[in-house]
Order: sequence, then structure tokens, then C-alpha cells
Amino acid sequence: MHASLKPLLLASLAWSALVSAETPKPPTIAKKPHTVTAPHGAERRDDYYWLRDDSRKNPEMLAVLNAENAYADAMLAKSKPTADALYAEITGRIKQDDASVPYLKKGYWYYSRFEAGKDYAIIARRKGTMDAPEEILFDQNAMAAGKGYFSIGDWEISPDNGKVAWAEDSVGRRQYRLFVKDLATGQVQADVVDNVEPNIVWADDNRTLFYIEKDPVTLLSKRVKTHVLGSDPARDALVYEEADDSFYMGIGRTRSDQFICIQVQSTVSSEMRCTPAAKPGAFTVFAPRQRDVEYSADHLGGRWVIRTNWNAPNFRLMTLDAGKAVGDRAAWQELVPHAGDVFIEGFELFDGFIAVEERSNALLRLRTLGADGKSEFVASDEPAYTMGLNVNAEPGTDWLRYGYTSLTTPNTLYEVNVKTGERRLLKRDPVLGGYNPDDYVTERLWATARDGTRIPVSVVYRKGFKKDGKSALLQYAYGSYGSSTDPRFSIINVSLLDRGMVYAIAHIRGGQEMGRAWYDQGKLLNKINTFTDFIDVTRFLVAEGYAAKDRVAAYGGSAGGLLMGAISNMAPQDYRLIISQVPFVDVVTTMLDESIPLTTNEYDEWGNPADRKYYDYMLSYSPYDNLERKAYPTMFIGTGLWDSQVQYFEPAKYVAKLRELKTDRNPVVFRVNMEAGHGGKSGRFRRYQESAEQFAFMLQVLGVP
Repeated sequence: MHASLKPLLLASLAWSALVSAETPKPPTIAKKPHTVTAPHGAERRDDYYWLRDDSRKNPEMLAVLNAENAYADAMLAKSKPTADALYAEITGRIKQDDASVPYLKKGYWYYSRFEAGKDYAIIARRKGTMDAPEEILFDQNAMAAGKGYFSIGDWEISPDNGKVAWAEDSVGRRQYRLFVKDLATGQVQADVVDNVEPNIVWADDNRTLFYIEKDPVTLLSKRVKTHVLGSDPARDALVYEEADDSFYMGIGRTRSDQFICIQVQSTVSSEMRCTPAAKPGAFTVFAPRQRDVEYSADHLGGRWVIRTNWNAPNFRLMTLDAGKAVGDRAAWQELVPHAGDVFIEGFELFDGFIAVEERSNALLRLRTLGADGKSEFVASDEPAYTMGLNVNAEPGTDWLRYGYTSLTTPNTLYEVNVKTGERRLLKRDPVLGGYNPDDYVTERLWATARDGTRIPVSVVYRKGFKKDGKSALLQYAYGSYGSSTDPRFSIINVSLLDRGMVYAIAHIRGGQEMGRAWYDQGKLLNKINTFTDFIDVTRFLVAEGYAAKDRVAAYGGSAGGLLMGAISNMAPQDYRLIISQVPFVDVVTTMLDESIPLTTNEYDEWGNPADRKYYDYMLSYSPYDNLERKAYPTMFIGTGLWDSQVQYFEPAKYVAKLRELKTDRNPVVFRVNMEAGHGGKSGRFRRYQESAEQFAFMLQVLGVP
């Protein structure tokens, strides 16, 4: 056989195997007419609305999900040996008895470590030196025993080092429970607070905890309360309640440890209020909220440093010196000015310098700003990479810890001395099985979108790859909320690259890779740019020979699942397979329902469909509403029954309607994790089972041997 025909034959045989006469039949989902009415009177029929059950106990609904899992098992039976092999490969690259690099905080060295064969980390500390006896804070393996899901979302040591408070979730719905343990005795105290955010702060008295209570229906962060150890949680005092449901909420200490601050943040506005940590009282507003003005501030050395987009779309850094009253934005002084081609992402304060995270040309980089005004960049040798601040627990040091990674370089921890320039390699995540970064090539490409915009693309493949238009490609993107997708190493992708596949990240509009304007051009009434950018990147990669036209798979999750639903409606012929995880596909119905978690927070991201202008625009791209009678790619769709961010019924409805309308014979596999939420399975190894299952199916569909 001619070598050039082999991949095409494999793909053809793989498809034939999927749609043979013995192919299992998907579940039959009942249709029950239901009308969704908008405040302005517009109506839409939704025959699968009945699949929504907020209690998650409806027997008919659960029978549908269980039937979907049985169908998925049958459809994935042929790829299961490959899934098992992938899982063994992926987990075989992981050093089982690995440990983190310790960091020093208030006299203790903190670290986490894994024991061979166990799914969860042990979190521990040692006093003064790493030779001191180990104190185990959390043995998460014991804590997770017997649970289908387990996660510690936050933990905080009391100022006197004697107690630890933590928030844990054993369902996957992100409704955490707060616990406290005495570290001298190991005794877990009777204090338990339910339905909280994973965000805890101690006051200086070592008895008072600040926490955030969630709304039990919408799951929004609503109220900051204080709990005094030994008291009844039902009587916890209310500190602050946010009346505007478009704002998220967080709480933390400043770098100086002098203040406790509440931060509220919407898509386009923010506000902070602080109180002394030594004697908490009234919280003073740092600067009143104003639409289209965002800011966050930190305190050290007698001054505040503020990151803000006030008259600075890409953000700038400003200061407020000691003695100046908070609350007056006019008193802020500029420290790092705004730049049109540089987006300031974050900063960390030290006694003698400031570390600044910033984006330029779709790359996340670091620079240091000394007290003398001298600025230095942290260098990289690769064309596509990402670096960012790591744990720098104490400000009194000349050493800056930062992480570095790329599509070929495993996660690496460095520290650099800002005075001498000396750099130390602290750790590079071990990748077992003979992995060598020199065997792989990463590129930064630029694809031209249909409106002329240049879209950055990060690509990786194994050496020896030929751009002859015959290979299989997996293309990933997110493209929402201003969340940037950085080129990071993936231990999973090595298995794809070693089989000759190409992996690409499309840095599409809706993220913030190219600055704030990149985000603004991919949200609200510009959202369709996100979808067309992704399609145009696919066509560019095919035209440049990185992939065969009929061997392209696309992957996205959550809002990236919305992207997957949109491109499968807009350009189904460009994709052989779509993998869509916890997809946000029923945009209009969800955004019309304020009882659904996160809806009200996101009006400035998607628009409020109660306004006819936004309703019509959202309706023009909503994946569920735009399904029609035509051919679609093969699809693998996943969800979690307990997902609080994208409820399980969105993909369940989407799958039912898709199967009803599609005119092709391509299968739609729907996997429902009955014991998890938005992030899938918990545990170090178990989460790779989901990836192995998805990618084994992808290899089969694309004809990758």
C-alpha cells in the first residue's frame, strides 16, 4: 500500500467500525412540550426541558442518564483496550512518590507529598528546618476514603501556628464545609460551618474566622460572616452582604498582614473594603465601585499598590502612600504606566521590589521592578511558553520564585535573585518513561481570521513530523471571560504526539492573550468572533499542511464547550470529531433563569436576554437553539451530575435534540459522571481515566494507530 493512503484507510476503517450493523442503539429520550418565555414575550419550544431536575432525584431523568452511560460503555468497548493503554502510559510517566518544593512561612516549611499508588497528597510541615519532625496537616487519602469525590478547596494556618481551618467538598458541587483542627492535639473541633466558599481568613486573635456564605439556590457568594471558635455557627455575625448578584466575592489578608480585605468583582467593575487584622471592625471602602473601572490593591511597607484599568484598558500600577486616606481615587499616583501592547495581569509585593506578571504578544512573562526604578525581564529560550509567580510566602527576601513551562518543557520551578541575577533550578516535574523535550518541537504561528485579525496559535509535534497534510490534529481553545489559554506542558498530550498527532492551541478572541481589547472583541455582541476565529485557525492549519482536512478533532470544556457547540453548527464539515466537556450549550434558557448558579454574574459576559437586543444575538449562536437537520461530526460529550457551573441538563438536552435532528450516522457518545461536578473526577490518577477514555475514542475515530 502507498504510504500516503494508509492514514486515510485507517480513518475509513475506524468510521466503518463505529457505524456497523452491530452498532448499539442510543437511548430513546421522550419529548415533552414546554415553552420558555422571555420577559419581552419571545417564546421558544423546548421538548427536553423536563430533563432538568434540581433535586437530581427524578427516577425518569436518572434512568435517561444511566441509559446514556450504558450506551457509552457499549460504544467505547472497542476503544477500551486503547484507553487502558493510554491510562497506563499517562500514569506511568508520573513519579508516584513525588513531593513539592517546601516554602517557608512564619517559621515553618510547608510542602505536599504523594505516596506510591495513592490518589491524594499528604500536606505537611516541619518547624524551622526540613530535618525537624514532620507534622501532617492533612492525610487526604484517609479523608477521601469511601467518597466518590473529595477536594480541599482552601486551608489556612492561624497566626500563632496552632490551628488549621479548611474547606472541603465531598460531592463536587462546590458547596464546601468549614472545619478547624487543633494542631497540638490533632483534634478536629466541633465547629462546622456548611455551604461556604473555599475562602477562609483568620483574625489576629486566633479565635475568629472570616468566611463567605453561599446562597443555597444560586450558589452565589453572598455574605461575609465571622465565626468565633466554640460558638454556634447559626449565630455567626454578618459582616457584609453583597446586594448586587452580578458580583463575585473573595476575602484575604494583605501582604503586610495588617489588613483583612473583602473584594467584590463583576465582569466590568470591582470594589474592595478593608479592616485592621489586629482588631477587626468596620470595613472601609478603598474606592467606591464604578462601572467599567476595575481595581485590586495590596499593602506592604506603609503603602498600597493598586492594579487598575482606570483610564488604562490594559491596566497600570498605582500607589497610595501611608497617611493618605483610602476612598479617594484621585490620590493614587502612577507607578507603572499603561501600555497599549502590554497587559498587566498581576503583581506581588516584596520589601525591596515588585514582581509584575504581564502579557505581550500572547505570552505571559515576568519582570521585576526595583526600588530604584530598574526593570528586569526574566528570560526564556522558547518561542511559546508561559511563566508566572509561584508561592512567595514572605516578602523579606531577594529571591523570587516563579514557574515556567511550555508545550515541550514540564512544569519547572525556579528562583532568581533580583540583586545578583543568580538563578536556581528548584524542581522540574519528573516525566518518567524516557521523555526528552528535545524530541519535540513547539512553534508560534499566526493565522489570519476572516476579518483580517492575526490569531496566535501554539503548536507542538514530535520531531520527524512532515507538514504534508496527512496527519491528525487536536485543536483546543477556550475563549471566554478574558481567561487566557497559555501553552503549558501536558503529560497526556505526549501520548498523542508519540502517535504522530499534532496538538494546537488557538488563542482566540474572548481570552486576554493579546490584551483587554482581545477580550472585548470576543464577548457580548462580538461573541461570534470567538467561534469564527477557531474555525479560521483550523482552516489555516490544514492549508499549511499541519493536518488532513478529514482528520481534525476539536476539544473544549465549559464555555469552551459552547465554542464546540457553535463550531459544530457553523462548520461541521471541518471536524471529524468534537470532544465537548461540561458544555455551556443552552445559553438563552440558562441566562433567562436567575435561579441557576452563576447566571446573574455573567450578564456583562454574554448579555442579559431580557433585553431583546441581547436575546436575539445570543439566540443566533446558542448551540442548542441552532441545531438543525444536517450532518454533524462524531461527538464525545461529558458532564457531571453535580456540576454547579454548567448544570448536567444542558448537555443532556443538547444530546437528545442533536440525535433527533442529525441526518448522518456519526455516533454521539454522552458520558455522565454520577459522582462529580464541573471538574470531573477527583484524585491524582482517577482524573486521567476520563482523559484516556476520550482520547482513545478520538484515536479510533481519526484512524491513529
